[in-house]
Amino acid sequence: MPTASILSRRTDYYHRVPRWVAPSVAVLACSWLVLIVAAPFLWVPAAGVMYAAGSFICHQIPQRSFHLDGIQLPVCARCLGLYGGGAFGSVIAAFRRWSTNDGHVLTRVARWKWTAIAAIPTIATFVLEWGFGWPISNTVRAVAALPVGAAVAFVVVISAATVHYE
Repeated sequence: MPTASILSRRTDYYHRVPRWVAPSVAVLACSWLVLIVAAPFLWVPAAGVMYAAGSFICHQIPQRSFHLDGIQLPVCARCLGLYGGGAFGSVIAAFRRWSTNDGHVLTRVARWKWTAIAAIPTIATFVLEWGFGWPISNTVRAVAALPVGAAVAFVVVISAATVHYE
């Protein structure tokens, strides 16, 4: 039966896809972080592309951004923390099998819960800064964003790696 053999190969292919999806997302996340940090030192047209891309996703206020060698990064400190956490979370999720003690993969509810908990430091900086007018440093903004970036990347990579394509 040629049809059964074609369907079998097709199913096998779709089951192999998730094996390269998670590591690919991790590589992309790490590459994006490296490009952001390297942008001040890149060839001018390449740096221009990075700063233009940054302008679509970030306010780029100089006082809220880190500077390397006196040159502003293409994203603010909070975004840099999100991307740093995202790179870390995607690498952890891509190269480690996450499951509970009894061998079951983390449930959707557990993923939402951990993501909400990870957002608490970022929410706290927003409340302190906008609600109470407290000055927050760029370092605090970046560090507070690391957990939520890692949690979101973790959920995205785990979800992408466990999608069934049938």
